[in-house]
Amino acid sequence: MAAVYQALHRRVSSLICRLHSTYVRKMRYLNQLKEDDNLCRQAQTSGTFYLFHNLSPFLQKVGKKYLVPQLSAAEMRRILEKFQEAEQWIEKSVLVGCSDEHRPRFALDLGALDKSVIESELQGSFTDLRKALFVVDGKDSPLLASAQALLRWHDCHQYCSKTGQPTQKNPAGSKRVCQASGITYYPQVSPVIITLVSDGSHCLLARQPSFPPGMFTALAGFCDMGENVEEAVRREVAEEVGLEVESLRYSGSQHWPFPSSSLMIACHALVPAQRAQISVDTLELEEARWFGLEEIVEGLKREPSSSKRGDGSVLPWFPPKQAIAHQLIREWVQQQAA
Repeated sequence: MAAVYQALHRRVSSLICRLHSTYVRKMRYLNQLKEDDNLCRQAQTSGTFYLFHNLSPFLQKVGKKYLVPQLSAAEMRRILEKFQEAEQWIEKSVLVGCSDEHRPRFALDLGALDKSVIESELQGSFTDLRKALFVVDGKDSPLLASAQALLRWHDCHQYCSKTGQPTQKNPAGSKRVCQASGITYYPQVSPVIITLVSDGSHCLLARQPSFPPGMFTALAGFCDMGENVEEAVRREVAEEVGLEVESLRYSGSQHWPFPSSSLMIACHALVPAQRAQISVDTLELEEARWFGLEEIVEGLKREPSSSKRGDGSVLPWFPPKQAIAHQLIREWVQQQAA
């Protein structure tokens, strides 16, 4: 009987802890905002807003730092009063999160309005997201990426693919509905595998023609319909560099907003050293090659601006720390050192 009581007590205590968890309460509040349109509209009057202009986020430079301002609803209205239909603009916002204190956070794209007026009023500038992700604080990067991805999805799904009729956004922006067909559309992400291949003592990095000069990174590609992660890794490595993966292990994942909204699934893959001869698919890659530990360590220290030699050639450099490819390369270095 005592054992039953103790088990029941542990179960009740665990439930109470979960109910009082800041994270649990926050997630349940966000779900309420997505499901309750009236509650979400009320939240728009007390929440904060991240601004975009044609999918470029608004940043303010303070000293050497780039900040991502969160505008209050009152500040938003003050800005929008300079234009027509201010209230309708607020309704175009999408919910992207909330603080631990349950203050909702929205994103709003003002691409149809005069960019210079907004920049002048707020003393900042709209910046290309690729650049913004690498200059803002690390805690802001994921939110900007997810906000832009959601805004882009709404921009591309304004019409029903079955009827051709306009779709309507709910206040939170968590779905769009075609009134003519009754179909509900939800934002989707595309799974992408990114793999650091090793032969045991070297790792393989590659570059595409579109990359900045000197930049090498891990192999990556979209998962095909019906593939699991393991199959996608083996296929991409075989296609791009002509190698057969012997084993692989999962490392982590990261949302990445390019080209639209991708879930990067990061893995380490091992190929036999005796079968490590690269055969590059030139339709996909400009170059792929093996790097030793010393060259990788030096490349991680190198900035793009310091990669040029005196003779005009460019030294290899690797993705910055905000990218999951950087994490894979760091993990490989640590494994080699161990």
